[in-house]
Amino acid sequence: MNTPHDHIFRGLDEEQQRVHDGIVRMGEMAAAQLEAALDVVVRRDDRASARVVANDDAIDALEQEVTQEAVRLALRGPLARDLRFILAALRIAAAIERMGDYAANIAKRSAALSMAPPLPQVEALQALGRRAVDLIRQTTDAYRDEDADLAIQVRDADARIDADYSELYRDLVEHMGNEPRSITSATHLMFMAKNIERIGDHATNVAENVCYLVSGEDDLPPREKRDDSPSLAP
Repeated sequence: MNTPHDHIFRGLDEEQQRVHDGIVRMGEMAAAQLEAALDVVVRRDDRASARVVANDDAIDALEQEVTQEAVRLALRGPLARDLRFILAALRIAAAIERMGDYAANIAKRSAALSMAPPLPQVEALQALGRRAVDLIRQTTDAYRDEDADLAIQVRDADARIDADYSELYRDLVEHMGNEPRSITSATHLMFMAKNIERIGDHATNVAENVCYLVSGEDDLPPREKRDDSPSLAP
């Protein structure tokens, strides 16, 4: 025989599942958004770029839904484990929403690049972007499966994105010195690369919150950083 408490806990499980599924969808959408943004950089297609920018609204809307669901869960007076789930969900949803914003920024800048001759550094930007796409997908999998080991792997892998970003930054600075006419295009690429580096940071934030969700520990040791480039506004 079901008790009123059984009904309450079953309802909480269903609401948690909606939050969980919403975050997984957000991660999948952010990865697809970044892939599409990288594609328009190569295709130099202004209309496709505009579609990528417009698609960011869907991630924003889903982030709002997830946040509202998580707040409703919090108002139910949840247990300690549920509180970890709620806090991790709020942090993760916000991080993925920022990933979508950065992907949209890349698409916006690609429109300006289409007006000038392509730079050879686009290939390195694509490679950097593919690494970030992989991190988004892996960290989404880690959240979906509550896989702390995979989350740690994602956290460690971000150092490679930092290193590749720093190398690309230096290459672009050198290119601008040798080819002053390319300064505008190279600057756009530099900001695109920074957007991708920031996506890696947010994927790491998601991974750290997966670890917190699984273990309840929020004091991971400092992670390795290999970004030695000057500060650049994202």
